[in-house]
Amino acid sequence: MRELLIGEYIRERRKDLGLTQINLCEGLCEPSTLCRLERGVHAPSSGLVNPLLQRLGLPGGRFFALLNENEAAVEALQKEIRADEIRFRKAAEDMKPEIRKEALEKLAQLENLAGKDDKIVRQFILGARVSLGGLDGPYSFADRLNILMDAIRLTVPRFDLTQINSKRYSEEEIKLINQIAVTYKKAEERPQAIDIYRQLLAYIEENNQELPGYVVQFCSINQNYAIALCLEKRYEDAIKLAERGRKVCIDYGNYQFLAGSLATLAECYYFMGDIETSTKLYRQAYSIYDVVNDEENLAIIRTEMKERLGLDVPY
Repeated sequence: MRELLIGEYIRERRKDLGLTQINLCEGLCEPSTLCRLERGVHAPSSGLVNPLLQRLGLPGGRFFALLNENEAAVEALQKEIRADEIRFRKAAEDMKPEIRKEALEKLAQLENLAGKDDKIVRQFILGARVSLGGLDGPYSFADRLNILMDAIRLTVPRFDLTQINSKRYSEEEIKLINQIAVTYKKAEERPQAIDIYRQLLAYIEENNQELPGYVVQFCSINQNYAIALCLEKRYEDAIKLAERGRKVCIDYGNYQFLAGSLATLAECYYFMGDIETSTKLYRQAYSIYDVVNDEENLAIIRTEMKERLGLDVPY
């Protein structure tokens, strides 16, 4: 009964969007598997159904309140690794190696648990490895880009950075595309990063607003897009995006990216000569980063306020 309900749900949404079975399942499963799923004669795993539903712009977790033992173990490890990625990003430099080591050990456990033939979990593992780096530290630009492109092409074989809107994507695939743009930005290839962000933001606004993760997707991509524009000295464009990000964070009560929006605004206003507004925004951003113990960004803001405004923090 559950399989029939899921299959009908997928089939009707796919037809509403004008997608063929081949369009929807490319890289995730064979069309014959999707056909059986839609007919209710195939018992799918959450690892397959959730990406299919996400590509359709729909939430998927409601169908899998009960997971088998292996699925539950995989899901639990993925949650732990996501938490480690956040801790790693926020940690001071001297704490990063230990967090990285712990997370990489969990990734090895996850790989053994899921098996090398599980493309979706393998994709998650590759994305996490890029975020964390190797035991010796961060990957080079070329290595990061190669790993990320290998990861996205596990499930989107003909992925093209110039035609992002020509495909449908799961949440993990969107995260990988965002990571690709971040990689270009860090390598100071900002025009390429800006083009990716432009396409990706348009995609999620058009297709993903029904997903529970929409706000986080929007804020993450929007913030990185605004930073890239600021670095290219397109300050007015960056301010428009950062203000949108700030508004969405406040309107939806999701403050994970609020400090980043404020810091980007502060930087833009500084370079536009509005020192008073810049100072106010830097102080607001610093206060939020301080509350959440984000040592990396606290250090950045301390440096920028000292060098640009002549101010010492905390004050």
